[in-house]
Amino acid sequence: MKTASAKAKGRRLCQKVKETLLSWAPDLSGDDIVVTSSGDTGEDLKLSPAARAVYPLAIECKNQESINIWAALEQARGHQREDAFPAVCFTRNREARVYVAMDLEHFLRLVR
Repeated sequence: MKTASAKAKGRRLCQKVKETLLSWAPDLSGDDIVVTSSGDTGEDLKLSPAARAVYPLAIECKNQESINIWAALEQARGHQREDAFPAVCFTRNREARVYVAMDLEHFLRLVR
């Protein structure tokens, strides 16, 4: 796969995650979550303070057939801030669902 195609595939996942997050938080606007360019370092989705209050996550998106979840989690932890839990959103070709991987204790803090 060419680099441009791989980056476009990643952007599509980021856009899908953004739209899903916005649909679950009607008080947020489209400007509260921004898909970063693939060349930028850091989180794949930049959250405004309002979005971070709803979703305290540092999100890394992976759209790959075979994912090294440990490397992806390490990458997400590298983007972690004090006010955010690292999370990896991932899927693969022809898969409608998007999955999330994160530390169990962070997950429990979110749902509690």
